[in-house]
Amino acid sequence: MIAYLHGKLVYKSPTELIMDVGGVGYRLYISLQTYQAVQALEQVKLLTHHLVKEDQEALYGFATAEELQLFEQLISVSGVGANTARVLLSAMSAKEIRAAIIAENVAVLKSAKGIGPKSAKRIILELKDKLLKESGAVSEAIAASIQGQTAGENPIRSEALDALLALGFNKIKAQKVLNSILKTEPDMQDVGQLIKLALAQMT
Repeated sequence: MIAYLHGKLVYKSPTELIMDVGGVGYRLYISLQTYQAVQALEQVKLLTHHLVKEDQEALYGFATAEELQLFEQLISVSGVGANTARVLLSAMSAKEIRAAIIAENVAVLKSAKGIGPKSAKRIILELKDKLLKESGAVSEAIAASIQGQTAGENPIRSEALDALLALGFNKIKAQKVLNSILKTEPDMQDVGQLIKLALAQMT
């Protein structure tokens, strides 16, 4: 399996690239995200996903591990193929897609061309819990590295903040949104619901 390619770009468009790696030309299908990251470069290193099916074999290239991971999660969803995943990753950032899935925002997902309400709901159904668990794992690692927290700090707020930071949101904005929600709902105990409410205000 090809994990990545490092070489010279000999052709590039918003949907595909050709890389010269040791005299061999590799065609990689890409999203607009990756194109924007490499369009001004001549030498690049791209992570890859090698898709092999009975009637298809193709290489997909990614500028970041975050995009590659989300691509692989999306194509694991029943009925979501590589092209559909590429459409989503071209329409919005990986961070925005994750946020929409966690917030169960069908409207945002189906705003991408070719994504209908059924596909959007299926993506949410199959990926939401997985993404929340990933955010929680990152949050635990972040929390473990922080010492001397304020004694009276709200643990629900802390966990939600760590999850939002792990998703790539601005810390100050995330704090303001969480503080606003907890001010109106001081008895909030469900961290998942708190994150969902915060994401709805931040996306």
